[in-house]
Amino acid sequence: MPTPSENMLFGMGNPLLDISAVVDKDFLDKFGLKPNDQILAEDKHKALFEEIVKRNKVEYHAGGSTQNSVKIAQWMLQKPHKVATFFGCIGKDDFGKILKKKAEEAHVDAHYYEQTEEPTGTCAACITGDNRSLVANLAAANCYKKEKHLDLDSNWELVEKAKVYYIAGFFLTVSPESILKVAKHASENNKIFCMNLSAPFISQFFKEPLMKVMPYVDILFGNETEAATFAKELGFETDDIAVIAHKTQNLPKENAKRQRLVVFTQGKDDTVATVGDKVTMFPVLDIDQNDIVDTNGAGDAFVGGFLFALVQEQSLEECIRAGHYAANVIIRRI
Repeated sequence: MPTPSENMLFGMGNPLLDISAVVDKDFLDKFGLKPNDQILAEDKHKALFEEIVKRNKVEYHAGGSTQNSVKIAQWMLQKPHKVATFFGCIGKDDFGKILKKKAEEAHVDAHYYEQTEEPTGTCAACITGDNRSLVANLAAANCYKKEKHLDLDSNWELVEKAKVYYIAGFFLTVSPESILKVAKHASENNKIFCMNLSAPFISQFFKEPLMKVMPYVDILFGNETEAATFAKELGFETDDIAVIAHKTQNLPKENAKRQRLVVFTQGKDDTVATVGDKVTMFPVLDIDQNDIVDTNGAGDAFVGGFLFALVQEQSLEECIRAGHYAANVIIRRI
C-alpha cells in the first residue's frame, strides 16, 4: 500500500463549530425546540448561542459535514499528520479561533477564508438525556469566495497536491463555481473526485448545479432517502435502490478512464455499491441497539473511513469495510 503523504486528501465545505451542552426542558421550551430535531437558526435563536456557552461542561468540536469526514479519515490514518486539507469560510472571531485550534488538534491542515462580514458558523447541540436538538447557523460558511481564496496561488497549490477530493453536496448552496473548478482539475488529471448527495433538498432545489458537477464525479455517496429523492428528480421511475445506483453510475461522465462508483448507505441495512457493471450489497457491522448513543454523523463517519482506505489505494471492499467500522465507532458516542 502506498504511504499517504501530506495534503493528499482535499476537502472543501461549510465549517461549523459544534457547541454541545447538556440543557434542561426549560431551555428547550425557551427557544421553542423539540428534544430531537435538526433545524436552521432563526432570529429568535440568536440568544441561544450566547446562553449555551455559559453552561458548564460545554464541548467544542470542529464540525460541518465535509470537515467531519476528512477529520475521521485523518484520525484513522494517524500518521503522517496533515494528509487531509480543508477549505471553508469562517469569521475573524473567538469561535473562528476555536475552530482553527480544533482542526489543528485533529491534525487536519485547515486553510480557512477569514472574513469580517459574518460570524463563524455554529451548530448548537442541546442535549437532554439521549436526545439532542441541533440548531445550525451557517453564517460565515455561506460567504466562501472562489476568487478570494481558492484562486490564490498558495491555496491552489494545495489543491494540485491532492490525489483524492471530497466535497459534500451542502457546498452546492454556497459556491458551485469552486466545486466545478476542483472537479475539472481532478477529471483532467485523472484524480479521484468524490461527492455526496448530502440531503434530499440538494437534489430538489439545487439540481442544476448538482447536475453540472455530476459528469466529473468519480465516486458518489448518499443514503437511501437521498438516493430516492435524486431518482425522483431525475425521472428514474424506480424506488429500487440497486437500480437507482446502476442508473446513477451510467449518467454522462467526462473522464472515461474511471468508471463512476456509486455507494448508498441504508442505516442498519446493507450498503449498496456498484462493482463494475453489477450492484453488490455489503452488510454493516452488527451492533446491540443498547450500544447506539447517537446516530448523528454516521454518514460523515462512513465517508471518512472510506476515504482513509481510498487514499491508500485499497480495494472497494476494504474502503466500505473501513467506512462501516468508522460509522460503528461514531454511533456509540455523542
